[in-house]
Amino acid sequence: MRPFAIAGMQLEVRQNLGSLDAFEEKLDRLVANFPWVQMVLLSELCLRGQNLQSAEPMPGPTEADLCRMAAKHGIWFVPGSLYEQVGETIYNTTPVIDPEGRVVGRHRKLFPFVPYETGVTAGSEPLVFDVPDVGRFGISICYDMWFPETSRWLVSMGAEVILRPALTDTIDREIELAMVRATAAQNQCFVLDVNGLGDGGVGRSIFVGPAGDVLYEASTHPEDIPMEIDLDRVTRSREIGLRGLGQPLKSFRDRTFDFPQYAPGHRSEALDALGPLRKPHRGSAAGLRGVRP
Repeated sequence: MRPFAIAGMQLEVRQNLGSLDAFEEKLDRLVANFPWVQMVLLSELCLRGQNLQSAEPMPGPTEADLCRMAAKHGIWFVPGSLYEQVGETIYNTTPVIDPEGRVVGRHRKLFPFVPYETGVTAGSEPLVFDVPDVGRFGISICYDMWFPETSRWLVSMGAEVILRPALTDTIDREIELAMVRATAAQNQCFVLDVNGLGDGGVGRSIFVGPAGDVLYEASTHPEDIPMEIDLDRVTRSREIGLRGLGQPLKSFRDRTFDFPQYAPGHRSEALDALGPLRKPHRGSAAGLRGVRP
């Protein structure tokens, strides 16, 4: 077995948060109640909210506080995401902090939720990291997972667990739950998705195993979700197939063709014909008359 204990914290989120003291008290209680937990995962933008004015450099004061908390409890800490300021550029960034309080990597969201998440620049590289003697983990921030290439990229780099901080406060959460299960099954890995509450989402965080099996789905109220997973399930699933059936990663590896749509410079006439990426105007979503140019 390769057991590892991860707790998701599904928290009530409010905009323009100030001190992290209230959160630290919640973290202290979590670790006191479940001292066997080795990693804590939060939802997207849950600690500083969605206001771009909260952006800070990384390293910066908020990240330093989070590093101190990780070291205080000796845990791996994936504190959702924060807006990161780099000159005039802002990224939506997840730091990964080890039990000594050191940042081992930062993932910049590859697909900001355009056209709604404006003013945020896309990252360009995936992030995987190793927990010694346990396995390899990857980060996918919310909308990233809507693009299956991002998950396959992480898995191709060896990820056995995908950690997904989410901020879904819209009516498509039901679709995301299906997507998380499909991603886990297609990539024969664990997917642990933590969504926020209030301004930070509609809850319903979900932990899924490598057979697409739901380990736990949260309610729409604040919850701590402590759970031990066994990464040997990933090894076994990839060895014999999902429930002893399909072995999609091996089939993907052994394919006898390339995907021309991914060749540098390739353009798709069908996708180009979709028009610009922008918010729909009134009536346009149903294809009604009166759509403004």
